[in-house]
Amino acid sequence: MSAPAPPRDPGLQPERTRLAWRRTTLSNTVAAVLAARAALRTGTAAGLAVVSLCCLLWLGFLALAHLRIRLLTAADAGPPPRLAPRHAAAAALCTVALAACAAVLVL
Repeated sequence: MSAPAPPRDPGLQPERTRLAWRRTTLSNTVAAVLAARAALRTGTAAGLAVVSLCCLLWLGFLALAHLRIRLLTAADAGPPPRLAPRHAAAAALCTVALAACAAVLVL
């Protein structure tokens, strides 16, 4: 019988992934704040509705990013867990929808 394979050394990959999640969260925050600023300047009901949607999308992405960062931090001793496809799809959807809402408010 062969000996079990030694555990994989993840190196700095989990740290880079955590930093990437933080950068994406920061860029989503900036988009949401700029969208809120644009909507509050105009003061229309439609603008305020889009800002509410932006805030909900931002909170959704923030929850997903926090979950992923927490899982990566907890996995420092071993290999990091894989990102679930539904979480990846939800994060991508929140990011794209937030960018679209912000673009609608700016135009």
